[in-house]
Amino acid sequence: MPSIIETLNNQRTFFNSGRTLDLNFRLNALKTLKKSIQENEKEILDALKTDLNKSAFEAYATEVGVVLEEIGYAIKNLPNWVKVKKVKTPIVHFKSSCYTISEPYGIALIMSPWNYPFQLTIAPLIGSIAGGNCSVVKPSAYSPATSAVMAKILGKSFAQNYITVIEGGREANRALLDEKFDYIFFTGGVSVGKTVMASASKHLTPVTLELGGKSPCIVDSEVNIDLAARRIVWGKFLNAGQTCVAPDYLLVHKKVKRELIDSMKKYIVEFYGRNPCKNKEFPKIINEKHFNRIIELLTNGEIIIGGESDEQSLHIAPTLIDLIKLEDPIMQEEIFGPVLPILEYSDISDVIALVKSRPKPLALYLFTTSKQLENRIVKSISFGGGCINDTIVHLGTSNMPFGGVGESGMGGYHGKWSFDTFTHTKSILKKSNSIDIKLRYPPYGNKLGILKKLLG
Repeated sequence: MPSIIETLNNQRTFFNSGRTLDLNFRLNALKTLKKSIQENEKEILDALKTDLNKSAFEAYATEVGVVLEEIGYAIKNLPNWVKVKKVKTPIVHFKSSCYTISEPYGIALIMSPWNYPFQLTIAPLIGSIAGGNCSVVKPSAYSPATSAVMAKILGKSFAQNYITVIEGGREANRALLDEKFDYIFFTGGVSVGKTVMASASKHLTPVTLELGGKSPCIVDSEVNIDLAARRIVWGKFLNAGQTCVAPDYLLVHKKVKRELIDSMKKYIVEFYGRNPCKNKEFPKIINEKHFNRIIELLTNGEIIIGGESDEQSLHIAPTLIDLIKLEDPIMQEEIFGPVLPILEYSDISDVIALVKSRPKPLALYLFTTSKQLENRIVKSISFGGGCINDTIVHLGTSNMPFGGVGESGMGGYHGKWSFDTFTHTKSILKKSNSIDIKLRYPPYGNKLGILKKLLG
Protein backbone atom coordinates (compact mmCIF):
# COMPACT_ATOMS: atom_id res chain seq x y z
CA MET A 1 0.00 0.00 0.00
CA PRO A 2 1.58 3.32 -1.05
CA SER A 3 1.92 6.12 1.48
CA ILE A 4 -0.50 9.02 1.54
CA ILE A 5 2.02 11.28 -0.16
CA GLU A 6 2.72 8.68 -2.86
CA THR A 7 -1.02 8.19 -3.37
CA LEU A 8 -1.57 11.92 -3.81
CA ASN A 9 1.38 12.22 -6.20
CA ASN A 10 0.05 9.32 -8.28
CA GLN A 11 -3.43 10.81 -8.34
CA ARG A 12 -2.06 14.22 -9.29
CA THR A 13 -0.19 12.68 -12.20
CA PHE A 14 -3.27 10.81 -13.36
CA PHE A 15 -5.52 13.85 -13.04
CA ASN A 16 -3.07 15.99 -14.98
CA SER A 17 -3.18 13.46 -17.80
CA GLY A 18 -6.68 14.77 -18.54
CA ARG A 19 -8.38 11.37 -18.70
CA THR A 20 -11.00 12.21 -16.06
CA LEU A 21 -12.17 15.18 -18.15
CA ASP A 22 -13.67 12.88 -20.76
CA LEU A 23 -17.44 12.42 -20.45
CA ASN A 24 -17.32 8.75 -21.40
CA PHE A 25 -14.64 8.10 -18.79
CA ARG A 26 -16.90 9.55 -16.10
CA LEU A 27 -19.99 7.70 -17.32
CA ASN A 28 -18.11 4.41 -17.45
CA ALA A 29 -16.83 4.98 -13.90
CA LEU A 30 -20.38 5.59 -12.66
CA LYS A 31 -21.63 2.48 -14.44
CA THR A 32 -18.78 0.45 -12.99
CA LEU A 33 -19.61 1.71 -9.51
CA LYS A 34 -23.28 0.83 -9.93
CA LYS A 35 -22.52 -2.67 -11.21
CA SER A 36 -20.05 -3.32 -8.39
CA ILE A 37 -22.59 -2.29 -5.76
CA GLN A 38 -25.25 -4.53 -7.29
CA GLU A 39 -22.86 -7.48 -7.47
CA ASN A 40 -21.80 -7.04 -3.85
CA GLU A 41 -25.19 -6.11 -2.41
CA LYS A 42 -25.38 -9.01 0.03
CA GLU A 43 -21.91 -8.31 1.38
CA ILE A 44 -22.80 -4.63 1.89
CA LEU A 45 -26.03 -5.50 3.70
CA ASP A 46 -24.21 -8.05 5.87
CA ALA A 47 -21.62 -5.44 6.81
CA LEU A 48 -24.30 -2.94 7.81
CA LYS A 49 -25.90 -5.66 9.92
CA THR A 50 -22.56 -6.28 11.62
CA ASP A 51 -21.78 -2.63 12.31
CA LEU A 52 -25.23 -1.32 13.24
CA ASN A 53 -27.59 -4.32 13.30
CA LYS A 54 -29.56 -2.82 10.40
CA SER A 55 -32.17 -5.07 8.88
CA ALA A 56 -31.81 -5.79 5.18
CA PHE A 57 -34.90 -3.67 4.48
CA GLU A 58 -33.69 -0.62 6.41
CA ALA A 59 -30.16 -0.95 5.04
CA TYR A 60 -31.37 -1.14 1.45
CA ALA A 61 -33.95 1.64 1.86
CA THR A 62 -31.60 4.13 3.53
CA GLU A 63 -28.22 3.17 2.11
CA VAL A 64 -27.91 0.90 -0.93
CA GLY A 65 -31.12 1.85 -2.73
CA VAL A 66 -30.57 5.58 -2.20
CA VAL A 67 -27.09 5.31 -3.69
CA LEU A 68 -28.19 3.27 -6.70
CA GLU A 69 -30.92 5.79 -7.46
CA GLU A 70 -28.42 8.64 -7.19
CA ILE A 71 -25.99 6.92 -9.58
CA GLY A 72 -28.77 6.34 -12.10
CA TYR A 73 -29.78 9.99 -11.91
CA ALA A 74 -26.19 11.12 -12.48
CA ILE A 75 -25.69 8.79 -15.46
CA LYS A 76 -28.87 10.08 -17.08
CA ASN A 77 -28.13 13.77 -16.56
CA LEU A 78 -24.33 14.04 -16.69
CA PRO A 79 -24.16 14.63 -20.48
CA ASN A 80 -26.22 17.77 -19.96
CA TRP A 81 -24.38 18.90 -16.84
CA VAL A 82 -20.97 18.93 -18.54
CA LYS A 83 -22.10 20.99 -21.53
CA VAL A 84 -20.70 24.45 -22.06
CA LYS A 85 -23.42 26.88 -20.93
CA LYS A 86 -23.91 30.05 -22.98
CA VAL A 87 -25.01 33.10 -21.00
CA LYS A 88 -26.24 36.56 -21.97
CA THR A 89 -23.64 39.23 -22.75
CA PRO A 90 -24.20 42.82 -21.54
CA ILE A 91 -24.36 45.52 -24.20
CA VAL A 92 -21.25 47.13 -22.76
CA HIS A 93 -19.37 44.05 -24.02
CA PHE A 94 -20.71 44.39 -27.55
CA LYS A 95 -19.26 41.94 -30.02
CA SER A 96 -18.52 39.38 -27.31
CA SER A 97 -19.90 36.00 -26.28
CA CYS A 98 -19.99 34.62 -22.74
CA TYR A 99 -20.10 31.04 -21.51
CA THR A 100 -19.31 28.92 -18.45
CA ILE A 101 -17.51 25.61 -18.12
CA SER A 102 -17.74 23.25 -15.12
CA GLU A 103 -14.26 21.97 -14.44
CA PRO A 104 -13.13 19.49 -11.76
CA TYR A 105 -11.16 20.70 -8.78
CA GLY A 106 -8.58 17.91 -8.98
CA ILE A 107 -8.11 15.60 -6.01
CA ALA A 108 -11.04 15.41 -3.60
CA LEU A 109 -10.89 14.07 -0.05
CA ILE A 110 -14.16 12.48 1.10
CA MET A 111 -14.39 11.85 4.85
CA SER A 112 -17.50 9.95 5.89
CA PRO A 113 -19.17 9.01 9.21
CA TRP A 114 -20.29 5.75 10.77
CA ASN A 115 -24.05 6.18 11.10
CA TYR A 116 -24.88 5.69 7.41
CA PRO A 117 -21.43 4.46 6.48
CA PHE A 118 -22.23 3.27 2.97
CA GLN A 119 -24.60 5.97 1.77
CA LEU A 120 -22.65 8.90 3.21
CA THR A 121 -19.45 7.65 1.59
CA ILE A 122 -20.69 6.69 -1.86
CA ALA A 123 -23.19 9.55 -2.39
CA PRO A 124 -20.50 12.27 -2.35
CA LEU A 125 -18.18 9.99 -4.33
CA ILE A 126 -20.81 9.98 -7.09
CA GLY A 127 -20.53 13.76 -7.27
CA SER A 128 -16.74 13.62 -7.32
CA ILE A 129 -16.73 11.08 -10.16
CA ALA A 130 -19.34 13.01 -12.12
CA GLY A 131 -17.33 16.19 -11.67
CA GLY A 132 -14.20 14.58 -13.13
CA ASN A 133 -12.05 14.44 -10.00
CA CYS A 134 -9.74 11.87 -8.53
CA SER A 135 -10.84 10.85 -5.03
CA VAL A 136 -9.35 9.78 -1.73
CA VAL A 137 -12.03 8.15 0.40
CA LYS A 138 -11.65 7.99 4.18
CA PRO A 139 -14.50 5.97 5.78
CA SER A 140 -15.08 5.83 9.53
CA ALA A 141 -13.12 3.47 11.74
CA TYR A 142 -16.24 3.06 13.92
CA SER A 143 -17.97 1.02 11.20
CA PRO A 144 -15.11 -1.32 10.24
CA ALA A 145 -17.12 -4.00 8.44
CA THR A 146 -18.71 -1.53 6.03
CA SER A 147 -15.43 0.34 5.58
CA ALA A 148 -13.69 -2.91 4.66
CA VAL A 149 -16.38 -3.83 2.12
CA MET A 150 -16.16 -0.41 0.48
CA ALA A 151 -12.37 -0.64 0.36
CA LYS A 152 -12.70 -4.02 -1.32
CA ILE A 153 -15.33 -2.90 -3.84
CA LEU A 154 -13.63 0.35 -4.80
CA GLY A 155 -10.19 -1.28 -4.81
CA LYS A 156 -11.33 -3.91 -7.30
CA SER A 157 -13.29 -1.49 -9.45
CA PHE A 158 -10.85 1.41 -9.81
CA ALA A 159 -7.12 2.03 -10.04
CA GLN A 160 -5.64 3.62 -6.93
CA ASN A 161 -4.35 6.56 -8.93
CA TYR A 162 -8.03 7.38 -9.59
CA ILE A 163 -9.94 6.34 -6.45
CA THR A 164 -8.23 5.24 -3.24
CA VAL A 165 -9.72 4.14 0.08
CA ILE A 166 -7.65 4.81 3.18
CA GLU A 167 -8.83 3.06 6.32
CA GLY A 168 -7.82 3.88 9.86
CA GLY A 169 -8.68 6.08 12.81
CA ARG A 170 -7.66 9.51 14.06
CA GLU A 171 -4.02 9.16 13.02
CA ALA A 172 -5.08 8.52 9.42
CA ASN A 173 -7.45 11.50 9.58
CA ARG A 174 -4.69 13.77 10.87
CA ALA A 175 -2.22 12.55 8.26
CA LEU A 176 -4.69 13.20 5.47
CA LEU A 177 -5.62 16.67 6.73
CA ASP A 178 -1.94 17.62 6.84
CA GLU A 179 -1.79 17.22 3.06
CA LYS A 180 -3.06 19.56 0.36
CA PHE A 181 -6.24 18.53 -1.43
CA ASP A 182 -8.18 20.48 -4.02
CA TYR A 183 -11.51 19.88 -2.28
CA ILE A 184 -12.60 18.36 1.04
CA PHE A 185 -16.06 16.91 1.65
CA PHE A 186 -16.65 16.05 5.30
CA THR A 187 -19.68 14.50 6.97
CA GLY A 188 -19.67 14.20 10.75
CA GLY A 189 -19.91 16.12 14.01
CA VAL A 190 -19.51 19.85 14.58
CA SER A 191 -16.30 19.62 16.64
CA VAL A 192 -14.46 17.52 14.05
CA GLY A 193 -15.91 19.70 11.30
CA LYS A 194 -14.18 22.70 12.87
CA THR A 195 -10.90 20.77 12.85
CA VAL A 196 -11.37 19.88 9.19
CA MET A 197 -12.09 23.49 8.27
CA ALA A 198 -9.07 24.74 10.22
CA SER A 199 -6.83 22.24 8.43
CA ALA A 200 -8.30 23.14 5.05
CA SER A 201 -7.66 26.82 5.69
CA LYS A 202 -3.90 26.19 5.81
CA HIS A 203 -4.03 25.37 2.10
CA LEU A 204 -7.07 27.54 1.27
CA THR A 205 -8.85 24.34 0.29
CA PRO A 206 -12.61 24.72 -0.31
CA VAL A 207 -14.82 22.51 1.85
CA THR A 208 -18.30 21.13 2.17
CA LEU A 209 -19.26 20.38 5.77
CA GLU A 210 -22.29 18.18 6.41
CA LEU A 211 -22.71 18.39 10.17
CA GLY A 212 -25.70 18.09 12.50
CA GLY A 213 -27.22 19.72 15.55
CA LYS A 214 -30.48 19.70 17.44
CA SER A 215 -33.26 19.50 14.87
CA PRO A 216 -36.66 20.49 16.31
CA CYS A 217 -39.97 18.81 15.55
CA ILE A 218 -42.96 21.11 16.08
CA VAL A 219 -46.49 19.72 16.44
CA ASP A 220 -49.29 22.26 16.14
CA SER A 221 -52.76 21.93 17.71
CA GLU A 222 -54.26 21.75 14.22
CA VAL A 223 -52.83 18.41 13.19
CA ASN A 224 -53.59 14.83 12.20
CA ILE A 225 -52.45 13.29 15.49
CA ASP A 226 -52.28 9.67 14.42
CA LEU A 227 -50.35 10.37 11.24
CA ALA A 228 -47.98 12.75 12.98
CA ALA A 229 -47.25 10.20 15.71
CA ARG A 230 -46.54 7.44 13.17
CA ARG A 231 -44.19 9.57 11.09
CA ILE A 232 -42.35 11.06 14.06
CA VAL A 233 -41.75 7.64 15.61
CA TRP A 234 -40.47 6.28 12.30
CA GLY A 235 -38.15 9.23 11.67
CA LYS A 236 -36.82 9.48 15.21
CA PHE A 237 -36.04 5.82 15.75
CA LEU A 238 -34.78 5.00 12.26
CA ASN A 239 -31.24 3.65 12.72
CA ALA A 240 -31.88 3.86 16.49
CA GLY A 241 -31.90 7.64 16.27
CA GLN A 242 -28.37 7.75 14.86
CA THR A 243 -29.39 10.02 12.00
CA CYS A 244 -28.07 13.55 11.56
CA VAL A 245 -31.53 14.79 10.52
CA ALA A 246 -33.51 12.85 13.12
CA PRO A 247 -36.00 14.88 15.17
CA ASP A 248 -33.87 15.77 18.17
CA TYR A 249 -36.56 17.22 20.43
CA LEU A 250 -40.33 17.57 20.27
CA LEU A 251 -42.19 20.85 20.75
CA VAL A 252 -45.88 20.00 21.01
CA HIS A 253 -48.87 22.24 21.63
CA LYS A 254 -50.30 21.59 25.08
CA LYS A 255 -53.79 20.99 23.64
CA VAL A 256 -52.66 17.84 21.81
CA LYS A 257 -49.70 16.75 23.93
CA ARG A 258 -51.36 13.90 25.79
CA GLU A 259 -53.09 12.53 22.72
CA LEU A 260 -49.88 12.69 20.69
CA ILE A 261 -47.86 10.92 23.39
CA ASP A 262 -50.45 8.14 23.68
CA SER A 263 -50.38 7.66 19.91
CA MET A 264 -46.57 7.64 19.80
CA LYS A 265 -46.46 5.03 22.55
CA LYS A 266 -48.84 2.91 20.50
CA TYR A 267 -46.62 3.07 17.42
CA ILE A 268 -43.42 2.39 19.34
CA VAL A 269 -44.92 -0.89 20.51
CA GLU A 270 -46.39 -1.64 17.08
CA PHE A 271 -43.09 -0.99 15.27
CA TYR A 272 -40.56 -2.41 17.74
CA GLY A 273 -42.49 -4.69 20.10
CA ARG A 274 -42.67 -4.65 23.87
CA ASN A 275 -39.00 -5.60 24.19
CA PRO A 276 -37.18 -3.56 21.52
CA CYS A 277 -33.75 -4.50 22.85
CA LYS A 278 -34.45 -8.08 21.72
CA ASN A 279 -35.89 -7.03 18.36
CA LYS A 280 -33.57 -8.42 15.68
CA GLU A 281 -34.54 -5.63 13.29
CA PHE A 282 -33.86 -2.73 15.65
CA PRO A 283 -30.41 -1.17 15.13
CA LYS A 284 -27.87 -1.01 17.92
CA ILE A 285 -25.73 1.86 19.16
CA ILE A 286 -22.45 1.96 17.26
CA ASN A 287 -20.12 1.42 20.23
CA GLU A 288 -19.82 1.42 24.02
CA LYS A 289 -18.67 5.04 24.18
CA HIS A 290 -21.80 6.34 22.48
CA PHE A 291 -23.97 3.86 24.39
CA ASN A 292 -22.76 5.25 27.74
CA ARG A 293 -23.14 8.84 26.55
CA ILE A 294 -26.80 8.28 25.64
CA ILE A 295 -27.54 6.43 28.88
CA GLU A 296 -26.26 9.48 30.80
CA LEU A 297 -28.90 11.61 29.07
CA LEU A 298 -31.71 9.55 30.62
CA THR A 299 -31.18 10.92 34.13
CA ASN A 300 -33.40 14.02 33.79
CA GLY A 301 -37.13 14.27 33.23
CA GLU A 302 -39.73 11.52 33.38
CA ILE A 303 -39.47 8.49 31.12
CA ILE A 304 -42.88 7.84 29.56
CA ILE A 305 -41.92 4.74 27.60
CA GLY A 306 -38.63 2.97 27.01
CA GLY A 307 -35.45 3.54 29.00
CA GLU A 308 -34.46 -0.13 28.88
CA SER A 309 -31.01 -1.00 27.59
CA ASP A 310 -28.74 -3.96 26.97
CA GLU A 311 -25.07 -3.15 27.46
CA GLN A 312 -23.97 -6.43 25.90
CA SER A 313 -25.82 -5.93 22.62
CA LEU A 314 -25.55 -2.09 22.79
CA HIS A 315 -29.30 -1.66 22.40
CA ILE A 316 -31.31 1.18 23.91
CA ALA A 317 -35.08 0.99 23.61
CA PRO A 318 -37.00 3.80 21.88
CA THR A 319 -37.55 6.29 24.69
CA LEU A 320 -39.84 9.28 25.24
CA ILE A 321 -38.97 11.67 28.07
CA ASP A 322 -41.35 14.31 29.44
CA LEU A 323 -40.85 17.16 31.95
CA ILE A 324 -37.56 18.20 30.38
CA LYS A 325 -36.07 21.61 31.13
CA LEU A 326 -34.02 23.63 28.64
CA GLU A 327 -31.08 23.55 31.05
CA ASP A 328 -30.96 19.74 31.18
CA PRO A 329 -27.95 18.05 29.50
CA ILE A 330 -30.21 16.37 26.95
CA MET A 331 -31.06 19.80 25.55
CA GLN A 332 -27.42 20.93 25.33
CA GLU A 333 -26.09 18.48 22.75
CA GLU A 334 -27.29 16.49 19.76
CA ILE A 335 -28.72 13.26 21.16
CA PHE A 336 -27.90 10.97 18.22
CA GLY A 337 -29.72 8.07 19.79
CA PRO A 338 -33.22 6.62 20.36
CA VAL A 339 -34.29 9.17 22.97
CA LEU A 340 -36.84 11.92 22.31
CA PRO A 341 -37.33 14.70 24.89
CA ILE A 342 -40.75 16.40 24.88
CA LEU A 343 -41.46 20.05 25.61
CA GLU A 344 -44.91 21.64 25.44
CA TYR A 345 -45.86 25.12 24.30
CA SER A 346 -48.97 27.29 24.10
CA ASP A 347 -47.70 30.17 21.96
CA ILE A 348 -45.90 29.50 18.68
CA SER A 349 -43.99 32.76 19.12
CA ASP A 350 -42.19 31.15 22.05
CA VAL A 351 -41.24 28.20 19.86
CA ILE A 352 -39.85 30.45 17.16
CA ALA A 353 -37.86 32.43 19.71
CA LEU A 354 -36.48 29.24 21.26
CA VAL A 355 -35.32 27.72 17.98
CA LYS A 356 -33.83 31.01 16.80
CA SER A 357 -31.91 31.43 20.04
CA ARG A 358 -29.96 28.25 19.27
CA PRO A 359 -27.53 27.37 16.46
CA LYS A 360 -29.30 26.95 13.12
CA PRO A 361 -30.49 23.33 12.89
CA LEU A 362 -29.74 20.93 10.06
CA ALA A 363 -33.43 20.02 9.83
CA LEU A 364 -36.80 21.25 11.06
CA TYR A 365 -40.11 19.39 11.03
CA LEU A 366 -43.54 20.90 11.36
CA PHE A 367 -46.82 19.03 11.70
CA THR A 368 -49.81 21.23 11.02
CA THR A 369 -52.82 21.64 8.75
CA SER A 370 -52.50 25.44 8.96
CA LYS A 371 -51.04 26.96 5.81
CA GLN A 372 -50.58 30.24 7.69
CA LEU A 373 -48.44 28.58 10.36
CA GLU A 374 -46.49 26.65 7.74
CA ASN A 375 -45.57 29.89 5.96
CA ARG A 376 -44.67 31.62 9.21
CA ILE A 377 -42.31 28.87 10.37
CA VAL A 378 -40.61 28.41 7.00
CA LYS A 379 -40.05 32.14 6.55
CA SER A 380 -39.03 33.05 10.10
CA ILE A 381 -36.60 30.23 11.04
CA SER A 382 -33.33 29.46 9.26
CA PHE A 383 -32.50 25.74 8.92
CA GLY A 384 -30.83 23.40 6.45
CA GLY A 385 -33.98 21.72 5.16
CA GLY A 386 -36.98 19.85 6.44
CA CYS A 387 -40.51 18.56 6.01
CA ILE A 388 -44.04 19.68 6.56
CA ASN A 389 -46.07 16.78 8.00
CA ASP A 390 -43.24 14.25 7.70
CA THR A 391 -39.68 13.59 8.85
CA ILE A 392 -36.36 12.65 7.23
CA VAL A 393 -37.61 12.12 3.67
CA HIS A 394 -36.66 15.55 2.31
CA LEU A 395 -33.13 14.28 1.74
CA GLY A 396 -34.31 11.32 -0.34
CA THR A 397 -34.54 13.17 -3.65
CA SER A 398 -32.04 14.06 -6.34
CA ASN A 399 -34.08 17.14 -7.26
CA MET A 400 -33.22 19.16 -4.14
CA PRO A 401 -29.91 19.86 -2.41
CA PHE A 402 -29.24 18.55 1.07
CA GLY A 403 -27.05 20.51 3.44
CA GLY A 404 -26.83 22.63 6.55
CA VAL A 405 -26.48 26.29 7.42
CA GLY A 406 -24.39 27.96 10.10
CA GLU A 407 -23.17 25.43 12.66
CA SER A 408 -25.12 22.63 10.97
CA GLY A 409 -22.87 22.83 7.92
CA MET A 410 -22.11 24.54 4.65
CA GLY A 411 -22.64 23.48 1.06
CA GLY A 412 -25.11 20.97 -0.34
CA TYR A 413 -25.27 17.90 -2.52
CA HIS A 414 -27.49 15.28 -4.21
CA GLY A 415 -28.31 15.25 -7.91
CA LYS A 416 -27.02 18.25 -9.87
CA TRP A 417 -25.89 19.87 -6.61
CA SER A 418 -23.36 17.06 -6.12
CA PHE A 419 -21.90 17.82 -9.54
CA ASP A 420 -21.84 21.55 -8.76
CA THR A 421 -20.18 20.91 -5.39
CA PHE A 422 -17.28 19.01 -6.94
CA THR A 423 -16.72 21.38 -9.86
CA HIS A 424 -15.63 24.97 -10.32
CA THR A 425 -17.70 27.09 -12.69
CA LYS A 426 -15.19 28.80 -14.96
CA SER A 427 -16.46 31.95 -16.71
CA ILE A 428 -15.21 32.89 -20.17
CA LEU A 429 -15.79 36.04 -22.25
CA LYS A 430 -14.69 35.79 -25.88
CA LYS A 431 -14.16 39.15 -27.55
CA SER A 432 -14.41 39.80 -31.26
CA ASN A 433 -11.34 41.09 -33.08
CA SER A 434 -13.43 42.81 -35.75
CA ILE A 435 -14.30 45.88 -33.70
CA ASP A 436 -12.77 47.65 -30.72
CA ILE A 437 -14.87 50.34 -29.06
CA LYS A 438 -12.43 52.87 -27.63
CA LEU A 439 -14.67 54.25 -24.90
CA ARG A 440 -12.84 52.30 -22.20
CA TYR A 441 -9.40 53.56 -23.10
CA PRO A 442 -7.84 56.76 -21.69
CA PRO A 443 -7.78 59.67 -22.01
CA TYR A 444 -11.31 59.75 -20.56
CA GLY A 445 -12.12 63.43 -21.08
CA ASN A 446 -15.91 63.91 -21.30
CA LYS A 447 -16.75 60.19 -21.74
CA LEU A 448 -18.40 59.82 -18.29
CA GLY A 449 -21.87 60.79 -19.56
CA ILE A 450 -21.76 58.09 -22.24
CA LEU A 451 -20.56 55.52 -19.68
CA LYS A 452 -23.43 56.35 -17.33
CA LYS A 453 -25.96 55.78 -20.12
CA LEU A 454 -24.45 52.37 -20.84
CA LEU A 455 -24.17 51.24 -17.23
CA GLY A 456 -27.05 53.12 -15.60
